Amino acid sequence: MNTNDLTGEVIGAAIEVHKHLGPGPLESAYEECLCHELRSREIDYERQKPLAINYKQVRLDCGYRLDLVVEGKVILELKSCERIEDIHKAQLLISP
Repeated sequence: MNTNDLTGEVIGAAIEVHKHLGPGPLESAYEECLCHELRSREIDYERQKPLAINYKQVRLDCGYRLDLVVEGKVILELKSCERIEDIHKAQLLISP
């Protein structure tokens, strides 16, 4: 599946989960349901994948986790909040 088709499927899965759960549940509930939805669509994913950072040419494990990596192509950072804050945006700027 190409990346555009994959992202369309992922967005569709996320919308399906949100239609059933609505706003309010914890991120862990959304994550569990989204994983179920991806499995039902036969889409491979990795959950809570560790992400090291490079600091002064040394690779360090700082406890970062990617919520979901879908088909090795798409990274999902799940949020359950009223609005996206600067700290949420900063989480997306870490490069492996």
